[in-house]
Amino acid sequence: MNDINIWIVEDNSRYRKTMSGLINNSPGMFCPFSFATCEDALEKLNTEPSPEVILLDIGLPGMNGIQGIEKFRNFSPTINVVILTIYDDNDKVFNALCAGASGYLLKDSSPNKIIDSIREVLSGGAPMNMQIARKVLEMFKNFKPKKTDYKLTDREKDILHLLVTGLTKQQIADKLFLSFHTVNAHLKNIYSKLHVHTCSGAVSKVYKENLL
Repeated sequence: MNDINIWIVEDNSRYRKTMSGLINNSPGMFCPFSFATCEDALEKLNTEPSPEVILLDIGLPGMNGIQGIEKFRNFSPTINVVILTIYDDNDKVFNALCAGASGYLLKDSSPNKIIDSIREVLSGGAPMNMQIARKVLEMFKNFKPKKTDYKLTDREKDILHLLVTGLTKQQIADKLFLSFHTVNAHLKNIYSKLHVHTCSGAVSKVYKENLL
């Protein structure tokens, strides 16, 4: 098997050299190029084979790392971009993952963690520090879709509930001590509020959106 081709984009020259040395001293890996900016790395992609993994900082001069992710991924969707940064705020984590980052590590990660993460991402994983993984879980909780408020009245909810259980209009009327025409009028209002035209459409919406 060929060694894993890894590039580094990091503006701190000392850290860049440290990471390059770590990779080149790790079996099965090599780092032929490291860059201080995304612009330099993108230019090199025009003349060199694409790397399998790019270790990318976020706080860079010129184009930032999150913008760089999109550029690298547009150039070659096979490139795995792993963020390696000091930033752990929710916005940067979220934006990096939305832009297509394959992993998100903090710079205080151990050398073994970084090397293992490179192998993990090539195996289809999404490596993250424990604190970043917790943040991602919290973000998913916060982004849970809220139920749409269709402004149904209590009576309309009662009728819709009975409709979902399989009762006919006449059975609903008998159950709620209403006339058939009253139930029919309520159902027309329910269909209008739910933006559906049939009983099956209303029932489907109830199940899809967990309305009741």
